[in-house]
Amino acid sequence: MSDRLSAYERIVGSSRITQLRRIGKKLGGIRVVHVNSTREGGGVAEILDWMVPLMREAGLDASWEVIQGTDDFFEVTKNIHNGLQGRPVDLSHKGWKIFQEVNEMNMERLRPTLTDADIVVVHDPQPAFLLPLCNGRKGKWIWRGHIDISRPFRPVWKVLRTMLEKYDASIFSMCEFAQALPHTQFIVPPSIDPLSPKNRDLEMSELENVRARFGLDPERPLLVQVSRFDRFKDPVGVIQAYRMVRKVLPVQLVLAGGSAADDPEGKAVLEDVLEVADENPDIHVLSLPPNAHETINALQRLADIILQKSTREGFGLTVTEGMWKGKPVIGGDTGGIRLQVVNHHTGFLVNTPEGAAHRIRYLLHHRNRISEIGVDAREFVRENFLLTRQLREYLTLFLAIRREADVRMLEV
Repeated sequence: MSDRLSAYERIVGSSRITQLRRIGKKLGGIRVVHVNSTREGGGVAEILDWMVPLMREAGLDASWEVIQGTDDFFEVTKNIHNGLQGRPVDLSHKGWKIFQEVNEMNMERLRPTLTDADIVVVHDPQPAFLLPLCNGRKGKWIWRGHIDISRPFRPVWKVLRTMLEKYDASIFSMCEFAQALPHTQFIVPPSIDPLSPKNRDLEMSELENVRARFGLDPERPLLVQVSRFDRFKDPVGVIQAYRMVRKVLPVQLVLAGGSAADDPEGKAVLEDVLEVADENPDIHVLSLPPNAHETINALQRLADIILQKSTREGFGLTVTEGMWKGKPVIGGDTGGIRLQVVNHHTGFLVNTPEGAAHRIRYLLHHRNRISEIGVDAREFVRENFLLTRQLREYLTLFLAIRREADVRMLEV
C-alpha cells in the first residue's frame, strides 16, 4: 500500500483512495509516458510532478519525458501558443520547419520509449509533431491541450490540426476549448496537490519570515497575483486596478511570478511591468525561481484577496491555489477561471481594471465577506479540483481507451 496515496485520505476520504487503487489494478501495469517541454515552471510541469509518481503508486508503469529545444524553437512555439489563444501572429514556413526539425531531433532520442509505450500523453503544442514521426508505434497517443483554444488564430490552428488529427484522442480542460477533430475528446479540468510545498499548511513563523523578507506591512490589506510574466495574465491591468483602489484605501500589491524554460517572452513582460510599477514601494514585483513554492504559498496565505486578472486562461491553477487557502479570488472572466470563480460565492469575475478595482473595494469595505467567501472557496476546491479527482479521470480515460482498442481487435 502506498504511503503517499494514503496521505490524502484525511483530505478526500478513504473511499476515493480505494477507488484509485482498484482502477489502477484493472489497468494491469500498463506503460504510460507523458511528454512536455519543460521540467519546471508553469502549471503543466507542476501537475506532472505529482501525477507521474501517483500513477506509479496506483500500479502503472508511468514516466515523464521532456523535449529539448533551441531558442529559435521556443520563439516559434510561443508564437504558436499565442496564436492558439487568438492573437494574430506571423508564423513563416521557416518557423514551422524549425518546429518540425526540433521534434525530429527529439524523436531520435525518445523513439524506443515512445514506440513501446501502451499510452503516450503529449502535453500542449510543443511536442505535437512527435506522433507523425513515430512509425510502428505500439500504443495509443493522446494530445492534452492545457490552453484556451476556443477562438484560435485560424492559420496556426490549420497547421497544428494536421498533426493533432492523427492522435487517438484528445483532452481539454473545458468543453468550450474542444475543436473539431476526428477522434474521441475528453474533458478533464486540472487540479492541485494539497500536500505539495505550494499548498501545504504553513506555520505562522513561516508566514512572518516571508512578510519580513519582502517588507510587507501587516497593518494594511494585501493584494496578491501569482503567475508567469505573460501578457495574457494582464499584470499591467492589475497595477491599474491597484492604483484605483489606492486612491481610497491604503493597500499593497504583490505581483509574484517568473518564467518557464519554454517561454521566451517572460523577460520582456517583466521589464514592462517594472516600468509601469515605477518604483512604487507598495507595488512589490517579485521575479521568483521556479522552485519558490513555499514562498508562493506564504504570499497567498498572507493575502487578503487573490487576483488572477487574465484575459485568456487555460485553467488558472493559481486561482485554485488561492481558493484552497481560503481566499476570495477576483479573476478574469475567461477560460478555466469561470469553472472556479462563482460570483459572490468563491469570488468575482471581472473584465476590466475598473471592474477589478470595484470588487476589491467591495470586499475591503465588507471584511466579513472575505472570510465567508474564503470558506466557500476552499470547500469548492475540495469537492472539485484536488488531484485525486484528476487522477481518477485520467485512469478511467486510459481504461476506456484500452477497452476500446480491445473491442476493435476482436471485431477485426
